[in-house]
Amino acid sequence: MAKAKKAKVDDYRSLDNEALNERIADEEVRLKKTKFSHAVNPVENPLSIKTQRRAIARLKTEQRKRILGL
Repeated sequence: MAKAKKAKVDDYRSLDNEALNERIADEEVRLKKTKFSHAVNPVENPLSIKTQRRAIARLKTEQRKRILGL
């Protein structure tokens, strides 16, 4: 499982700033849609909300690292 996360982080690092911002926006929209659909009709896998939230956090962490120059 750690290798899968490492691969995701490497994918995020390979994106340029504009693509990273687009990816964050897309993921946030997808999360909102999932939350709304879950409120109306339960989602098959409610853990997908958790994984989407964490993916957004990873993207935002990478964005913040770039801002700080780390």
